[in-house]
Amino acid sequence: MTNEAHTVSAGSRTDPPDTAPRHRLEVAELSKAFGSTRALRGVHLRIAPGELHGLVGQNGCGKSTLVKILTGVYAPDPGASIAVDGQQLALPVRPMQQREAGVSVVHQNSGLVDDLTVWENVRLGHYRAGRLSRRIDRREEQRATERVLARLDRPLEVGRQVGQLSAEDRAVVAIARAVQDHRPGGGLIVFDESTRALGRSARARFFELVRSLVDEGTSVLLISHQLEEVVEATDRVTVLRDGAVVEAGLPTSEVDEVSLTRMMLGRHLVTHERVESHVKDEVVASARGLAVGPVTGLDLDIRRGEILGLTGLIGSGFVEAAEALAGARPAGAGTLSVHGRGLALDRRRGCTEEFVDAGVAFVPERRLEAGVAGGLSVADNLTLPRVRGRGGRLRTGSAWQAEETAAMIAKLDIRPPHPQAPVHTLSGGNQQKVLLGKWLAGAPNLLVLHEPTQAVDVGARHDIIDAIREAARDGCGIVLASIDPVDLAVLCDRVLVFRDGRVAKELGGELEQDAIVHAVFGDDTRPQEKGQDD
Repeated sequence: MTNEAHTVSAGSRTDPPDTAPRHRLEVAELSKAFGSTRALRGVHLRIAPGELHGLVGQNGCGKSTLVKILTGVYAPDPGASIAVDGQQLALPVRPMQQREAGVSVVHQNSGLVDDLTVWENVRLGHYRAGRLSRRIDRREEQRATERVLARLDRPLEVGRQVGQLSAEDRAVVAIARAVQDHRPGGGLIVFDESTRALGRSARARFFELVRSLVDEGTSVLLISHQLEEVVEATDRVTVLRDGAVVEAGLPTSEVDEVSLTRMMLGRHLVTHERVESHVKDEVVASARGLAVGPVTGLDLDIRRGEILGLTGLIGSGFVEAAEALAGARPAGAGTLSVHGRGLALDRRRGCTEEFVDAGVAFVPERRLEAGVAGGLSVADNLTLPRVRGRGGRLRTGSAWQAEETAAMIAKLDIRPPHPQAPVHTLSGGNQQKVLLGKWLAGAPNLLVLHEPTQAVDVGARHDIIDAIREAARDGCGIVLASIDPVDLAVLCDRVLVFRDGRVAKELGGELEQDAIVHAVFGDDTRPQEKGQDD
């Protein structure tokens, strides 16, 4: 098992009883085809009452399709059956039927509305209007929210806007909305990549809350790319590969991350190790006097072929610095020189044509919101930055686009390999490959990456890391902003650790994960006895 910076408490985990009279969820012969593509093939899944069950698999293996069938978004192919507490559900599943059966889903982005309050988010879709006036009793809705939060033992100010909450409290709101219709000890909650936005401590408390629900008899299906949390937190795990179950209900006490990876991929995935550096003496990009967020007066040089890591605690300034270098965030002051071409950082409000023309590319953390156009095809996304040629002329004709697209699909192993497939229909890992590929195809001078492997499976991570290394070998200067010590240690030539808006430490040489973690947290990695920092 890997030694990650965060830990997950399994609480009082016990194996689910084999003598249980029925399964909380029983799925049988579940198949789904989209044209000639078979997303699911005869899937079987059983979850016991009071069980925390993991579901893992590569991006594109069918996990999201399974969730959408459970929630009625998709209808399964004929022959499938879904039962909750022994009661067969009509297919396709109807929202009211799903709700009455006690099945709820907490999605990757939690599905919360930032401009609404805690009680409005919890009660959205559950409002009870008066019989005659049809008016919503706000106070009663607030009391209902307070009751479910009390049940979770997580009191929150119900009138506060959700956009003002921490990631941990947002997770509590999402869970409260999911369990409000569950009878105590009943129901099934599906967490679909719901922990990705949580930090180390918040993730541990999230699992404490989940375990308290499970101990009462609620069942949980946890879908996650974080294999270490699946191994540590769940009772059993089911593995999907290419739309089919390859292992069902394995006790997690008998598996580790390496064995799960092998099951998911059907092959042994060679773990990435550090490779020979490709750094040259030539400076490809220089930043001077950068002031953005908490950062002031930052000077940076990025050399050809160098992968420079930026990291730190959230709010330390490393994310703001990376976004400003990419032209994605306006800075208070500063200049960027790329191959001698000067770019003013203090007047830019987005990745403008000037930055693109200078060969600056940005891969943001939130790919669908800020990176790719979900409604456009793979081909359109991959070639969009180069549709406008030099001198502002549009490049007409499709031959060059077809050539670029085919090359990038093959290079990054984008699946399915269909140029005209809308990007929003792809799995998260393949969307990330499209986002990376659209910039790599233009051979950038400076490539800025923010959490490029976040929420992608191990196979996609392997391909993305290889592509980043190849870009460095080709002479691109790369800035990698990340809180992942594994990516930083494996990829970077240097790592700058930010604290309170300044570079507190520079790490180089043979980078190690533990050294990066210690540099980021400093004394925070040791127990505090005085209740405050020294």
